[in-house]
Amino acid sequence: MPRIPLGISQFSVTFCYYRSFFNLNKSTYNQQLLYLFTFINPERKLCNLPSYDTRSLISAINSCSSISSCKTIHARIFKSLNYEDGFIGDRLVSLYTKVGFFEYAWNLFDEMPKKDLVSWNSLISGFSRKGELNYCLNSFHRMRFEMGLEPNEVSLISIVSACTEMAASFEGNYIHGLAIKTGLIIEIKLVNSLINMYGKLGYLDIARRLFDAMPKPNLVSWNSIIMVLVQNGVYIEALEVFKLMRRIDIKPDQATMVSLLQGCGDIGVTKLAEVVHGYILSAGLDENITIATAVLSVYAKSGRLDASCVLFREMKNPDRIAWTAMIGGYAFHGYGREAIMCFDQLVERGMKPDHVTFTHLLSACSHSGLAKEGKRYFEIMYSVYGVEPRLDHYSCMVDLLGRSACLKDAYELIKRMPMEPNHGVWGALLNACRICNNVELGKEVAERLFALDPSDRRNYVMLSSIYAAAGHWKEASKVRALMKERDVARTPGCSLIEHRNKIHRFVVGDRSHPETIRIYLKLEELLRKIQNIGYEPKTEFVLHDVDEDVKEDMIKEHSEKLALAFGLLVTEEGLPLVITKNIRICGDCHNMAKFVSLTEDRVIIIRDVKRFHHFADGLCSCGDYW
Repeated sequence: MPRIPLGISQFSVTFCYYRSFFNLNKSTYNQQLLYLFTFINPERKLCNLPSYDTRSLISAINSCSSISSCKTIHARIFKSLNYEDGFIGDRLVSLYTKVGFFEYAWNLFDEMPKKDLVSWNSLISGFSRKGELNYCLNSFHRMRFEMGLEPNEVSLISIVSACTEMAASFEGNYIHGLAIKTGLIIEIKLVNSLINMYGKLGYLDIARRLFDAMPKPNLVSWNSIIMVLVQNGVYIEALEVFKLMRRIDIKPDQATMVSLLQGCGDIGVTKLAEVVHGYILSAGLDENITIATAVLSVYAKSGRLDASCVLFREMKNPDRIAWTAMIGGYAFHGYGREAIMCFDQLVERGMKPDHVTFTHLLSACSHSGLAKEGKRYFEIMYSVYGVEPRLDHYSCMVDLLGRSACLKDAYELIKRMPMEPNHGVWGALLNACRICNNVELGKEVAERLFALDPSDRRNYVMLSSIYAAAGHWKEASKVRALMKERDVARTPGCSLIEHRNKIHRFVVGDRSHPETIRIYLKLEELLRKIQNIGYEPKTEFVLHDVDEDVKEDMIKEHSEKLALAFGLLVTEEGLPLVITKNIRICGDCHNMAKFVSLTEDRVIIIRDVKRFHHFADGLCSCGDYW
């Protein structure tokens, strides 16, 4: 290609011209940009240009996406400028960190003759964005003790961000102390970063004290504390903070509402969701597609799938995320056919499903017993839609095959995986072993899970239940002893039910509720009624080798039974009962709920960690397939 004589200004404008005139996509634009910058001739030699202006160089740097293009631009800068323009050097250092070549970034930084605080901050923030805490701290140490430069809030925020990403509480405490010592703790952005860090690391009390000590928190501060409260499961306190925020006339934004809605969805209570939704409507935020999608999701997670459907139909132009959320709602409630119809409509409207869409779709097929359909979608997700299977998709498929009693196929699928299976995939196979009562494979899979995460109690409980179901009480006892030996924390099962704007919590054998006497009398009444029409306790779900009558006493006081009895006592006849459980519902409680729905003529909705169960007229929406 002949050399085109361009002046510096013409050369700079040409970059913008290529994209605006030809409407190139990003990838093509970047290729053309680098081509113009380097002026490659047929022999692929760099042509000489007298000089470059900053705008040209920055445009070229921003277009880089690989190490080879970085090196090309680096060579031109080195030849023409010798890094006299510090800003150009800073941007190139950031570029090397962006593409993951940290040693190149180090070496280039050392070569730069002019390094001020901005340069050091650029280096540190580049490492921080990649989660490279050690590089961050080494750079920070050199800046302070070799160069004698004192950090500013930008320096500390970058390191706090890396500490948050790497869950480095000790290093985070050090930076917090340094912020106090240097007086930078008054910087509101830094305090917001510290609140976020402590919240994500589980130090909620410190995060709250930092927030309370702020003389004038801004909107980001309020959003940060609400978010960390939600992330740590303190949903009621998060709502109280929101009320306080409104009282002092701080107007919430999208981030505020999405955090609150996430909290409502996690505990699955409708009243809180309705309160937040009411504010969204009054504030005119319902037109925001992100917020509308979050409302849709929270209603689905609260057992109000009907409300989710209404909201979705009212959306003017639902995007792919909204369609995916609706598919997820159907999946969580076990409505596989509806999820497939929703997926087909998404495709018909010209939208391209992504990996999340397929995760929900495969989950819907798994929870509905649609093995044939699930296999077909798994096969075409890459060949037709270009979505490469990920670990979540393999986990769904193992679950689907296991629930269909195709245990051998599930195991073979894991062996053929192109990546190393994680705890989710092995956990799905362990659950399949429980369903199929396969003790030998269950033991093998459990050992793999113990090696991956020895602190996850769910794997011990599931293996123990497999042994107990097979009558291997000695082995089941050994698993429980192993839990004690490894100090594995137990998560007690609890059930929540909402009444009069209050969340009532029950655990197994709970006698702390003010209405305990009435609750147990109601429970005895229910048991007598359903036993008269054929209910028999499924004592095989008691994982202890004790007498049968003791098993019956143990199983009849499960938390969801107590919540169910309380709900029937305090709610009007004909209204559905919605109960949320933090672990998987047991087979006996599932069986009892079916009988109670028949004798009491009630719709009972129970949400566990896996899905929703809708009980009515003696049947469950899952078809006893969960």
